[in-house]
Amino acid sequence: MRKQLEIPNRNIEHVYFPTRGFASVVAKSSVGSIEVGLIGRESMSGLAVIMGASRTQNATYMQSAGAGYRISANHLRECMEQSPTLRLRLLRFGHAFLMQVAQTALVNARNKLEERLARWLLMAAERTDGNDLQMTHEFLAIMLGVRRAGVTIALGLLESKAIIRIGRGRITVLDPDALNKLSNGAYVPFPDDVDDE
Repeated sequence: MRKQLEIPNRNIEHVYFPTRGFASVVAKSSVGSIEVGLIGRESMSGLAVIMGASRTQNATYMQSAGAGYRISANHLRECMEQSPTLRLRLLRFGHAFLMQVAQTALVNARNKLEERLARWLLMAAERTDGNDLQMTHEFLAIMLGVRRAGVTIALGLLESKAIIRIGRGRITVLDPDALNKLSNGAYVPFPDDVDDE
């Protein structure tokens, strides 16, 4: 079972700063679920907290084993009140994450499944220490909001082009440049200058 960091419509008790692994922010409705953002070592959970709220409608789950730091939401609020510099830096992370969510919405509405899959694999690989991703076809289908059969076909296409290698519960990225090209502009790396003055 993946660790759930945030539960929809419940008070956020802790904010997490991953140093390894990544988490998915998932929007849920009566018709299904879809991932709207990834959180890795470049960011944090608890966006609602830094924006002045105490809860969110989304769920957040760790998707790749990792490590990180945790702070109580109340303590983080106190630290932000005491340090305008910290508040500004966290708000910049929040802005960068919102840009990722906007890009995800655009890609989900306009891009082909193969392009969306290539983007997702690049984003996941960017947030791990290597190109081996432990995940199933079913998991990818949920993250991309599509049928499992479609993911299986798209993965097979990528494997036939020697872009990835598929194993049991594992996908290895062999050619990130080819994935980037296949994403057709859908992949945008997390900005390096998110905390620059």
